[in-house]
Amino acid sequence: MTTPEQTIESLGITLPESVPLGGLYKRLVIDGNRGYLSGHGPYLGGGDYITGRLGEDMDLEAGQAAARQTGLALLRTLKDELGELSRVKRIIKSLAFVNCTPEFVQQPQVINGFSELMRDVFGAESGIGARSALGTNVLPGNIAVEIELIIEISGE
Repeated sequence: MTTPEQTIESLGITLPESVPLGGLYKRLVIDGNRGYLSGHGPYLGGGDYITGRLGEDMDLEAGQAAARQTGLALLRTLKDELGELSRVKRIIKSLAFVNCTPEFVQQPQVINGFSELMRDVFGAESGIGARSALGTNVLPGNIAVEIELIIEISGE
């Protein structure tokens, strides 16, 4: 059986460096076999994020790339906190926010950039969970996307 790390390598993906904390919170809280990941943005490394507003200075494709990069940041945190990505049994729920104008209505299509990455890494059965994609007029630091996760975790 292929591990998520092997899948990431075979896809030619490089995870960003560990995401710095942006405030007073935990990146991951584990309760039994559930993990709750705090909201992450499209972290590139070196303190840099993808910033911008969909419908203003970003188009759909740029938003999808930001959502995918947010997924990479979440994967980095999962690897840091759990030791190995194979401990992720499945994604239960994602809550996604898209920094956008009031006229922009393609939030679900933006977040597909994240969902497709999770499907590719964990498979369709484990990588696709319930999801909400909401538009908002601003996100911290003007990041383009923020996503939080609830996951099911296998034993240590």
